[in-house]
Amino acid sequence: MRRWLAALVAATTSLVLVSLLVPLALLVRSVARSEAVDSATRAAESVAVAVGTVDEETLRLTAEQASASSGHPVTVFLAGGRVLGAAAARTAAVDLAARGRSLSAAAPGGREILVAVEGAPGGTAVVRVFLGDDDLMRGVRQTWLALLILGVALVGVGILVADRLARAVVRPTKALAEVSHRLATGDLTARATPLGPPEVRTAGLALNHLAGRISDLLAEERETVADVSHRLRTPLTGLRLEAESLSDPEEAARIETRVDALERAVTAVINDVRRRSRERASCDAVPVVRDRVAFWSVLAEDQSRAVVLDLAPGPLPVAVSAEDLAACVDALLGNVFAHTPDGASFRVRLATGDLAPGGAGGEAGRVVLTVSDAGPGFGPGDPPRRGDSGAGSTGLGLDIARRVAQESGGFLALGESDPGGAEVRLVLGIA
Repeated sequence: MRRWLAALVAATTSLVLVSLLVPLALLVRSVARSEAVDSATRAAESVAVAVGTVDEETLRLTAEQASASSGHPVTVFLAGGRVLGAAAARTAAVDLAARGRSLSAAAPGGREILVAVEGAPGGTAVVRVFLGDDDLMRGVRQTWLALLILGVALVGVGILVADRLARAVVRPTKALAEVSHRLATGDLTARATPLGPPEVRTAGLALNHLAGRISDLLAEERETVADVSHRLRTPLTGLRLEAESLSDPEEAARIETRVDALERAVTAVINDVRRRSRERASCDAVPVVRDRVAFWSVLAEDQSRAVVLDLAPGPLPVAVSAEDLAACVDALLGNVFAHTPDGASFRVRLATGDLAPGGAGGEAGRVVLTVSDAGPGFGPGDPPRRGDSGAGSTGLGLDIARRVAQESGGFLALGESDPGGAEVRLVLGIA
Protein backbone atom coordinates (compact mmCIF):
# COMPACT_ATOMS: atom_id res chain seq x y z
CA MET A 1 0.00 0.00 0.00
CA ARG A 2 2.85 2.37 0.78
CA ARG A 3 4.36 1.75 -2.66
CA TRP A 4 1.01 2.33 -4.33
CA LEU A 5 0.50 5.63 -2.54
CA ALA A 6 4.07 6.71 -3.32
CA ALA A 7 3.56 5.84 -7.00
CA LEU A 8 0.24 7.70 -7.06
CA VAL A 9 1.74 10.82 -5.49
CA ALA A 10 4.76 10.63 -7.82
CA ALA A 11 2.47 10.40 -10.85
CA THR A 12 0.19 13.26 -9.80
CA THR A 13 3.10 15.47 -8.73
CA SER A 14 4.89 14.81 -12.00
CA LEU A 15 1.81 15.77 -14.01
CA VAL A 16 1.39 19.00 -12.06
CA LEU A 17 5.06 19.87 -12.38
CA VAL A 18 5.09 19.13 -16.11
CA SER A 19 2.06 21.35 -16.63
CA LEU A 20 3.82 24.15 -14.74
CA LEU A 21 7.50 23.75 -15.60
CA VAL A 22 7.14 23.21 -19.36
CA PRO A 23 5.39 26.58 -19.91
CA LEU A 24 7.86 28.15 -17.49
CA ALA A 25 10.79 26.74 -19.47
CA LEU A 26 9.34 28.09 -22.71
CA LEU A 27 8.84 31.46 -21.04
CA VAL A 28 12.45 31.50 -19.87
CA ARG A 29 13.64 30.85 -23.41
CA SER A 30 11.36 33.56 -24.78
CA VAL A 31 12.57 36.09 -22.21
CA ALA A 32 16.21 35.22 -22.92
CA ARG A 33 15.70 35.72 -26.67
CA SER A 34 13.84 38.97 -26.07
CA GLU A 35 16.59 40.32 -23.82
CA ALA A 36 19.26 39.36 -26.38
CA VAL A 37 17.32 41.11 -29.18
CA ASP A 38 16.81 44.23 -27.02
CA SER A 39 20.50 44.36 -26.21
CA ALA A 40 21.43 44.03 -29.89
CA THR A 41 18.87 46.66 -30.87
CA ARG A 42 20.33 49.14 -28.36
CA ALA A 43 23.81 48.48 -29.72
CA ALA A 44 22.58 48.99 -33.29
CA GLU A 45 20.77 52.22 -32.39
CA SER A 46 23.85 53.57 -30.60
CA VAL A 47 25.80 53.14 -33.84
CA ALA A 48 22.93 54.43 -36.00
CA VAL A 49 23.08 57.78 -34.18
CA ALA A 50 26.62 58.28 -35.46
CA VAL A 51 25.80 57.47 -39.09
CA GLY A 52 25.72 60.67 -41.13
CA THR A 53 27.20 62.83 -38.35
CA VAL A 54 30.80 61.55 -38.34
CA ASP A 55 33.29 60.50 -40.96
CA GLU A 56 33.72 56.91 -41.98
CA GLU A 57 36.82 56.29 -39.83
CA THR A 58 35.04 57.51 -36.74
CA LEU A 59 31.99 55.48 -37.69
CA ARG A 60 34.19 52.37 -38.01
CA LEU A 61 35.67 52.97 -34.56
CA THR A 62 32.19 53.49 -33.14
CA ALA A 63 31.03 50.16 -34.63
CA GLU A 64 34.08 48.36 -33.21
CA GLN A 65 33.52 49.87 -29.78
CA ALA A 66 29.82 48.83 -29.90
CA SER A 67 30.88 45.31 -30.84
CA ALA A 68 33.31 45.17 -27.93
CA SER A 69 30.84 46.56 -25.38
CA SER A 70 27.81 44.49 -26.43
CA GLY A 71 29.66 41.31 -27.28
CA HIS A 72 27.89 41.08 -30.62
CA PRO A 73 29.50 41.80 -34.03
CA VAL A 74 28.28 45.14 -35.42
CA THR A 75 28.42 45.90 -39.15
CA VAL A 76 27.47 49.12 -40.99
CA PHE A 77 26.37 48.82 -44.62
CA LEU A 78 26.63 52.23 -46.34
CA ALA A 79 24.64 53.18 -49.39
CA GLY A 80 27.65 53.13 -51.68
CA GLY A 81 28.29 49.46 -50.90
CA ARG A 82 31.03 50.09 -48.35
CA VAL A 83 31.07 47.95 -45.20
CA LEU A 84 32.40 49.18 -41.84
CA GLY A 85 32.93 47.18 -38.64
CA ALA A 86 32.70 43.38 -38.48
CA ALA A 87 32.88 41.63 -41.80
CA ALA A 88 29.54 40.26 -42.95
CA ALA A 89 27.87 39.30 -46.23
CA ARG A 90 25.08 41.46 -47.57
CA THR A 91 21.92 39.37 -47.35
CA ALA A 92 18.43 39.84 -48.71
CA ALA A 93 17.32 41.06 -45.28
CA VAL A 94 19.95 43.84 -45.47
CA ASP A 95 18.64 44.88 -48.89
CA LEU A 96 15.12 44.95 -47.46
CA ALA A 97 16.25 47.10 -44.55
CA ALA A 98 18.03 49.44 -46.99
CA ARG A 99 14.58 50.43 -48.22
CA GLY A 100 13.99 52.15 -44.90
CA ARG A 101 12.52 49.33 -42.79
CA SER A 102 14.15 48.09 -39.58
CA LEU A 103 13.66 44.37 -38.97
CA SER A 104 14.91 41.16 -37.38
CA ALA A 105 15.61 38.15 -39.58
CA ALA A 106 16.89 34.62 -39.15
CA ALA A 107 20.37 33.95 -40.42
CA PRO A 108 22.58 30.86 -40.60
CA GLY A 109 23.83 30.19 -37.06
CA GLY A 110 21.71 32.83 -35.37
CA ARG A 111 19.73 35.98 -36.00
CA GLU A 112 20.55 39.45 -37.38
CA ILE A 113 19.11 42.70 -36.07
CA LEU A 114 18.89 45.37 -38.79
CA VAL A 115 18.30 49.08 -38.15
CA ALA A 116 17.73 51.35 -41.15
CA VAL A 117 19.28 54.85 -41.03
CA GLU A 118 17.69 57.23 -43.48
CA GLY A 119 19.28 60.55 -44.45
CA ALA A 120 22.79 59.16 -44.60
CA PRO A 121 25.10 60.47 -47.37
CA GLY A 122 24.38 58.62 -50.60
CA GLY A 123 21.16 56.98 -49.35
CA THR A 124 19.87 54.74 -46.57
CA ALA A 125 22.47 52.96 -44.42
CA VAL A 126 21.88 49.76 -42.47
CA VAL A 127 23.37 48.88 -39.08
CA ARG A 128 23.54 45.09 -38.56
CA VAL A 129 24.07 43.32 -35.22
CA PHE A 130 24.44 39.53 -35.38
CA LEU A 131 23.17 37.30 -32.56
CA GLY A 132 24.43 33.69 -32.53
CA ASP A 133 22.42 30.77 -31.22
CA ASP A 134 24.46 30.80 -28.01
CA ASP A 135 23.59 34.47 -27.52
CA LEU A 136 19.90 33.75 -27.96
CA MET A 137 20.07 30.82 -25.49
CA ARG A 138 22.42 32.39 -22.97
CA GLY A 139 21.49 31.23 -19.47
CA VAL A 140 18.50 29.22 -20.72
CA ARG A 141 20.05 25.76 -20.37
CA GLN A 142 21.27 26.52 -16.83
CA THR A 143 17.78 27.70 -15.91
CA TRP A 144 16.24 24.59 -17.43
CA LEU A 145 18.63 22.40 -15.41
CA ALA A 146 17.69 24.26 -12.25
CA LEU A 147 14.00 23.77 -13.02
CA LEU A 148 14.60 20.05 -13.63
CA ILE A 149 16.41 19.69 -10.32
CA LEU A 150 13.62 21.60 -8.60
CA GLY A 151 11.01 19.31 -10.16
CA VAL A 152 12.82 16.15 -9.12
CA ALA A 153 13.25 17.53 -5.61
CA LEU A 154 9.55 18.36 -5.37
CA VAL A 155 8.61 14.87 -6.56
CA GLY A 156 10.95 13.38 -3.96
CA VAL A 157 9.47 15.53 -1.21
CA GLY A 158 5.98 14.52 -2.31
CA ILE A 159 6.90 10.83 -2.22
CA LEU A 160 8.48 11.24 1.22
CA VAL A 161 5.40 12.99 2.61
CA ALA A 162 3.12 10.37 1.03
CA ASP A 163 5.21 7.59 2.56
CA ARG A 164 4.92 9.15 6.01
CA LEU A 165 1.17 9.53 5.61
CA ALA A 166 0.90 5.96 4.33
CA ARG A 167 2.81 4.68 7.36
CA ALA A 168 0.25 6.36 9.58
CA VAL A 169 -2.41 4.24 7.85
CA VAL A 170 -0.48 1.02 7.17
CA ARG A 171 0.89 0.47 10.69
CA PRO A 172 -2.53 0.51 12.42
CA THR A 173 -3.92 -1.66 9.63
CA LYS A 174 -1.14 -4.23 10.12
CA ALA A 175 -1.79 -4.13 13.87
CA LEU A 176 -5.48 -4.90 13.22
CA ALA A 177 -4.47 -7.81 10.96
CA GLU A 178 -2.19 -9.23 13.67
CA VAL A 179 -4.98 -9.00 16.24
CA SER A 180 -7.40 -10.74 13.88
CA HIS A 181 -4.86 -13.55 13.30
CA ARG A 182 -4.43 -13.98 17.05
CA LEU A 183 -8.19 -14.21 17.45
CA ALA A 184 -8.34 -16.76 14.63
CA THR A 185 -5.77 -18.95 16.41
CA GLY A 186 -7.86 -18.92 19.60
CA ASP A 187 -6.29 -16.08 21.60
CA LEU A 188 -9.50 -14.37 22.66
CA THR A 189 -7.59 -11.95 24.90
CA ALA A 190 -6.15 -10.15 21.86
CA ARG A 191 -7.32 -6.57 21.55
CA ALA A 192 -6.48 -3.78 19.11
CA THR A 193 -5.19 -0.37 20.14
CA PRO A 194 -7.20 2.23 18.15
CA LEU A 195 -4.62 4.28 16.22
CA GLY A 196 -4.34 6.04 12.88
CA PRO A 197 -7.10 7.76 10.89
CA PRO A 198 -10.67 7.83 12.21
CA GLU A 199 -11.77 5.02 9.88
CA VAL A 200 -8.98 2.71 11.10
CA ARG A 201 -9.73 3.56 14.73
CA THR A 202 -13.38 2.72 14.12
CA ALA A 203 -12.38 -0.63 12.62
CA GLY A 204 -10.20 -1.34 15.67
CA LEU A 205 -13.05 -0.59 18.07
CA ALA A 206 -15.37 -2.80 16.03
CA LEU A 207 -12.82 -5.65 16.13
CA ASN A 208 -12.50 -5.30 19.90
CA HIS A 209 -16.27 -5.38 20.23
CA LEU A 210 -16.42 -8.51 18.07
CA ALA A 211 -13.72 -10.22 20.17
CA GLY A 212 -15.62 -9.38 23.35
CA ARG A 213 -18.83 -10.70 21.88
CA ILE A 214 -17.13 -13.95 20.86
CA SER A 215 -15.77 -14.38 24.40
CA ASP A 216 -19.24 -13.80 25.83
CA LEU A 217 -20.82 -16.32 23.47
CA LEU A 218 -18.22 -18.96 24.34
CA ALA A 219 -18.76 -18.34 28.05
CA GLU A 220 -22.51 -18.74 27.53
CA GLU A 221 -21.90 -21.96 25.59
CA ARG A 222 -19.77 -23.40 28.38
CA GLU A 223 -22.41 -22.58 30.94
CA THR A 224 -25.10 -24.10 28.74
CA VAL A 225 -23.13 -27.33 28.47
CA ALA A 226 -22.66 -27.35 32.23
CA ASP A 227 -26.41 -27.01 32.68
CA VAL A 228 -27.02 -29.83 30.22
CA SER A 229 -24.56 -31.99 32.14
CA HIS A 230 -26.62 -31.71 35.30
CA ARG A 231 -29.73 -32.68 33.37
CA LEU A 232 -27.95 -35.72 31.94
CA ARG A 233 -26.63 -36.89 35.29
CA THR A 234 -30.16 -37.33 36.65
CA PRO A 235 -31.25 -39.98 34.10
CA LEU A 236 -27.80 -41.58 34.37
CA THR A 237 -28.33 -41.94 38.10
CA GLY A 238 -31.72 -43.50 37.40
CA LEU A 239 -30.16 -45.99 35.00
CA ARG A 240 -27.55 -46.89 37.56
CA LEU A 241 -30.25 -47.58 40.17
CA GLU A 242 -32.22 -49.67 37.67
CA ALA A 243 -29.09 -51.67 36.88
CA GLU A 244 -28.40 -52.32 40.54
CA SER A 245 -31.94 -53.66 40.96
CA LEU A 246 -31.55 -56.34 38.27
CA SER A 247 -31.61 -59.94 39.50
CA ASP A 248 -28.85 -61.09 37.14
CA PRO A 249 -25.49 -59.90 38.59
CA GLU A 250 -23.64 -60.24 35.28
CA GLU A 251 -26.29 -58.28 33.40
CA ALA A 252 -26.29 -55.64 36.15
CA ALA A 253 -22.50 -55.35 36.02
CA ARG A 254 -22.54 -55.06 32.23
CA ILE A 255 -25.15 -52.27 32.28
CA GLU A 256 -23.31 -50.45 35.07
CA THR A 257 -20.15 -50.58 32.96
CA ARG A 258 -22.05 -49.00 30.05
CA VAL A 259 -23.48 -46.34 32.34
CA ASP A 260 -20.00 -45.57 33.69
CA ALA A 261 -18.67 -45.23 30.14
CA LEU A 262 -21.54 -42.91 29.22
CA GLU A 263 -20.95 -40.82 32.33
CA ARG A 264 -17.25 -40.53 31.53
CA ALA A 265 -18.10 -39.43 28.00
CA VAL A 266 -20.45 -36.74 29.32
CA THR A 267 -17.79 -35.56 31.77
CA ALA A 268 -15.17 -35.48 29.00
CA VAL A 269 -17.46 -33.33 26.84
CA ILE A 270 -17.98 -30.89 29.69
CA ASN A 271 -14.27 -30.66 30.44
CA ASP A 272 -13.51 -30.27 26.76
CA VAL A 273 -15.87 -27.31 26.43
CA ARG A 274 -14.63 -25.67 29.61
CA ARG A 275 -11.00 -26.08 28.69
CA ARG A 276 -9.64 -22.69 27.59
CA SER A 277 -7.10 -23.96 25.05
CA ARG A 278 -7.02 -27.15 23.02
CA GLU A 279 -3.48 -26.53 21.81
CA ARG A 280 -2.01 -27.13 25.28
CA ALA A 281 -3.53 -30.65 25.57
CA SER A 282 -1.27 -33.65 24.91
CA CYS A 283 -1.00 -37.31 25.77
CA ASP A 284 0.93 -40.49 25.03
CA ALA A 285 -0.93 -42.15 22.16
CA VAL A 286 0.31 -45.70 22.87
CA PRO A 287 -1.60 -46.47 26.10
CA VAL A 288 -4.73 -44.66 24.89
CA VAL A 289 -4.92 -46.69 21.67
CA ARG A 290 -4.08 -49.91 23.49
CA ASP A 291 -6.86 -49.32 26.05
CA ARG A 292 -9.53 -48.51 23.46
CA VAL A 293 -8.63 -51.45 21.24
CA ALA A 294 -8.84 -53.72 24.29
CA PHE A 295 -12.29 -52.31 25.02
CA TRP A 296 -13.55 -53.04 21.49
CA SER A 297 -11.84 -56.43 21.36
CA VAL A 298 -14.53 -57.86 23.64
CA LEU A 299 -17.24 -57.03 21.11
CA ALA A 300 -14.98 -58.21 18.28
CA GLU A 301 -14.65 -61.59 19.96
CA ASP A 302 -18.42 -61.88 20.21
CA GLN A 303 -18.71 -61.17 16.45
CA SER A 304 -15.84 -63.51 15.49
CA ARG A 305 -13.69 -60.66 14.20
CA ALA A 306 -9.92 -61.02 14.05
CA VAL A 307 -8.17 -58.04 15.57
CA VAL A 308 -4.56 -57.09 14.79
CA LEU A 309 -2.94 -54.42 16.97
CA ASP A 310 0.41 -53.04 15.85
CA LEU A 311 1.80 -50.46 18.27
CA ALA A 312 5.15 -48.74 17.95
CA PRO A 313 7.27 -48.70 21.11
CA GLY A 314 6.27 -45.70 23.16
CA PRO A 315 6.06 -43.11 24.25
CA LEU A 316 4.51 -41.29 21.26
CA PRO A 317 3.40 -37.86 22.55
CA VAL A 318 0.74 -36.22 20.37
CA ALA A 319 -0.83 -32.77 20.54
CA VAL A 320 -4.24 -34.20 21.45
CA SER A 321 -5.82 -34.81 24.82
CA ALA A 322 -6.34 -38.39 25.93
CA GLU A 323 -10.12 -37.89 25.87
CA ASP A 324 -10.08 -36.58 22.30
CA LEU A 325 -7.82 -39.37 21.07
CA ALA A 326 -10.01 -41.98 22.77
CA ALA A 327 -13.07 -40.45 21.13
CA CYS A 328 -11.34 -40.66 17.73
CA VAL A 329 -10.42 -44.31 18.19
CA ASP A 330 -13.96 -45.11 19.36
CA ALA A 331 -15.43 -43.30 16.36
CA LEU A 332 -13.21 -45.13 13.87
CA LEU A 333 -13.70 -48.56 15.43
CA GLY A 334 -17.41 -47.88 15.84
CA ASN A 335 -17.59 -47.32 12.08
CA VAL A 336 -15.90 -50.67 11.51
CA PHE A 337 -18.49 -52.51 13.61
CA ALA A 338 -21.38 -50.49 12.14
CA HIS A 339 -20.49 -50.79 8.43
CA THR A 340 -18.83 -54.18 8.07
CA PRO A 341 -20.44 -57.62 8.45
CA ASP A 342 -19.78 -59.88 11.40
CA GLY A 343 -16.54 -61.79 11.01
CA ALA A 344 -14.81 -59.01 9.04
CA SER A 345 -11.37 -58.51 10.53
CA PHE A 346 -9.72 -55.16 11.20
CA ARG A 347 -6.29 -53.87 12.04
CA VAL A 348 -5.10 -50.92 14.15
CA ARG A 349 -1.58 -49.63 13.59
CA LEU A 350 0.14 -46.81 15.48
CA ALA A 351 3.54 -45.65 14.23
CA THR A 352 5.55 -42.56 13.46
CA GLY A 353 5.13 -40.99 10.04
CA ASP A 354 8.64 -42.02 8.99
CA LEU A 355 7.74 -45.70 9.50
CA ALA A 356 4.12 -45.71 8.36
CA PRO A 357 3.95 -47.53 4.98
CA GLY A 358 1.99 -46.22 2.02
CA GLY A 359 1.17 -42.91 3.62
CA ALA A 360 0.34 -39.62 1.98
CA GLY A 361 2.77 -36.72 1.97
CA GLY A 362 3.22 -34.61 5.06
CA GLU A 363 3.40 -37.50 7.58
CA ALA A 364 7.11 -37.18 8.37
CA GLY A 365 7.75 -36.23 11.97
CA ARG A 366 4.17 -37.03 13.01
CA VAL A 367 2.26 -39.93 14.53
CA VAL A 368 -0.01 -41.95 12.23
CA LEU A 369 -2.95 -44.01 13.46
CA THR A 370 -4.23 -46.38 10.77
CA VAL A 371 -7.51 -48.29 11.05
CA SER A 372 -8.18 -50.73 8.19
CA ASP A 373 -10.79 -53.45 7.77
CA ALA A 374 -11.77 -56.24 5.43
CA GLY A 375 -15.26 -54.90 4.78
CA PRO A 376 -16.83 -53.49 1.60
CA GLY A 377 -14.90 -50.20 1.81
CA PHE A 378 -16.23 -46.72 1.19
CA GLY A 379 -17.66 -47.60 -2.20
CA PRO A 380 -17.87 -45.36 -5.28
CA GLY A 381 -18.35 -41.62 -5.01
CA ASP A 382 -16.97 -39.00 -2.68
CA PRO A 383 -15.88 -39.80 0.89
CA PRO A 384 -18.54 -39.40 3.57
CA ARG A 385 -19.23 -35.84 4.71
CA ARG A 386 -20.38 -34.46 8.03
CA GLY A 387 -24.07 -35.14 8.55
CA ASP A 388 -24.34 -37.10 5.30
CA SER A 389 -23.75 -40.82 4.94
CA GLY A 390 -25.00 -43.41 2.51
CA ALA A 391 -24.92 -46.13 5.12
CA GLY A 392 -27.65 -44.86 7.41
CA SER A 393 -25.32 -43.16 9.92
CA THR A 394 -24.96 -39.53 10.87
CA GLY A 395 -21.57 -39.18 9.21
CA LEU A 396 -20.11 -37.48 12.29
CA GLY A 397 -17.53 -40.11 13.25
CA LEU A 398 -15.01 -39.30 10.52
CA ASP A 399 -15.64 -35.59 10.95
CA ILE A 400 -14.80 -35.81 14.67
CA ALA A 401 -11.54 -37.57 13.84
CA ARG A 402 -10.76 -35.09 11.07
CA ARG A 403 -11.35 -32.10 13.34
CA VAL A 404 -9.15 -33.48 16.12
CA ALA A 405 -6.37 -34.25 13.62
CA GLN A 406 -6.49 -30.76 12.15
CA GLU A 407 -6.43 -29.12 15.58
CA SER A 408 -3.27 -31.08 16.40
CA GLY A 409 -1.60 -29.91 13.18
CA GLY A 410 -2.30 -33.04 11.13
CA PHE A 411 -4.97 -34.35 8.80
CA LEU A 412 -7.16 -37.36 7.98
CA ALA A 413 -6.82 -39.43 4.81
CA LEU A 414 -9.14 -42.12 3.45
CA GLY A 415 -8.08 -45.01 1.27
CA GLU A 416 -8.41 -48.71 0.51
CA SER A 417 -6.92 -51.42 2.69
CA ASP A 418 -4.97 -54.40 1.37
CA PRO A 419 -7.99 -56.76 1.72
CA GLY A 420 -10.07 -54.26 -0.27
CA GLY A 421 -11.90 -52.65 2.62
CA ALA A 422 -11.72 -49.17 4.05
CA GLU A 423 -8.57 -47.59 5.48
CA VAL A 424 -8.49 -44.44 7.59
CA ARG A 425 -5.18 -42.74 8.32
CA LEU A 426 -5.27 -40.27 11.19
CA VAL A 427 -2.11 -38.12 11.12
CA LEU A 428 -1.52 -36.38 14.46
CA GLY A 429 0.91 -33.59 15.29
CA ILE A 430 3.69 -34.16 17.81
CA ALA A 431 3.16 -32.52 21.20
